[in-house]
Amino acid sequence: MSLFALAGLIAAPTWAATKTVALALPGMTCAACPFTVKAALAKVDGVSKIDVIFDKREATVSFDDAKTSVQALTKATANAGYPSTLKN
Repeated sequence: MSLFALAGLIAAPTWAATKTVALALPGMTCAACPFTVKAALAKVDGVSKIDVIFDKREATVSFDDAKTSVQALTKATANAGYPSTLKN
């Protein structure tokens, strides 16, 4: 292995990780609400998967943590009229 290749491995950047979180959405009161929530979350850069479950009043969101954050996700749902919080 050349010295340059070894230096490249040592100095390699930390790669982003895909994270998955569950958001509580108590304001979803009708069967159409999940469509609005999903559309709002889909506009957030870095989101790769969204599953909104009306019966549980929650959304499961997978995203690239180098491109977005939980705060951006909760802001997107709040801006759509559905305030959310991170579920534990």
